[in-house]
Amino acid sequence: MRILGIDPGTHIIGYGLLDYAPNQYSSPTFGTLQVPPKTPLPEALNSIYSDLQELLQWLEPEVVVIEQLFFFRNVSTAMSVAQARGVMVLATAQAGLPQAEYTPLQVKMTLTGYGRASKQEVQETVRDLLKLEQVPKPDDAADALALAITHAHYLLP
Repeated sequence: MRILGIDPGTHIIGYGLLDYAPNQYSSPTFGTLQVPPKTPLPEALNSIYSDLQELLQWLEPEVVVIEQLFFFRNVSTAMSVAQARGVMVLATAQAGLPQAEYTPLQVKMTLTGYGRASKQEVQETVRDLLKLEQVPKPDDAADALALAITHAHYLLP
């Protein structure tokens, strides 16, 4: 199964493609979609939408996993990220792809067994499961892969 994980943001969107078969993980590609800093929000949302449409066509995932927003200290940041996430949900739905969502707590619990695991611990688990020499960079891509792996765990019989 091809699972595309997406770590939402307004200027850096992490993605990670996971090819999954029971107890076998591989990642053919991961990276980021980027919108230049200080791009006005309407233009950024349009860019995210069109870039994600292209990414979905290129990668041909069977399911898309988008991180569920849970808490932000800055309300304006939360609102803009929520709007960007909405654009991602729309692009995925228009592509006819099923979606799943997990909170950072669910990802940490699934990958490390500990809900307060550090970002570094989660990234090391991603590296181990994918048998990579290094932790995927940038962090946004590693987070997206962690989301995809979490979904794979939920698919286990």
